Amino acid sequence: MKIADKSMVAIEYSLTLDNGEEIDKSEPGKPLEFIFNTGQIIPGLEKKIEEMEVGNNTKFSVEPEDGYGEAKEELCRKIPRKEFPDDIKAGMAFQASGPQGAIPFIIKKVEDDEVSIDLNHPLCGERLHFDVKLVGVREATDEEMAEAASSAGCGHASCAGCSEHSN
Repeated sequence: MKIADKSMVAIEYSLTLDNGEEIDKSEPGKPLEFIFNTGQIIPGLEKKIEEMEVGNNTKFSVEPEDGYGEAKEELCRKIPRKEFPDDIKAGMAFQASGPQGAIPFIIKKVEDDEVSIDLNHPLCGERLHFDVKLVGVREATDEEMAEAASSAGCGHASCAGCSEHSN
């Protein structure tokens, strides 16, 4: 079966950055499953695997504009220092609750009375290098489609993979 809109796709993958650091990969025997063309993964990954056939393996890069986009200055904010624990340091990662779920952010700077945070997706501005094997394609069930519709988008304001937040 070829990949088509609303296909359930299963891939084994690894993801590295320009510096060679591996930042994500599927667990052995547990491929990543998603419904094609529903905004569940970044557009650049979908574009590259669309023509693959089950059993194919390929390596490719996804530029920021087809990944998580470029960082947006308006997603950097200052929050009163009293809202954070005493031992907070620059570089620490936290999560805030938003209407669509958890929103991760990074502490950029800690001052006496305020903390500078960055709500951009941690992979904004990064070129992503994938090694992907297509391990399965099938028609998505009605239940899977309903679940995908109810959880559309990641809830992260800078996620280029979310249909409602595209760059």
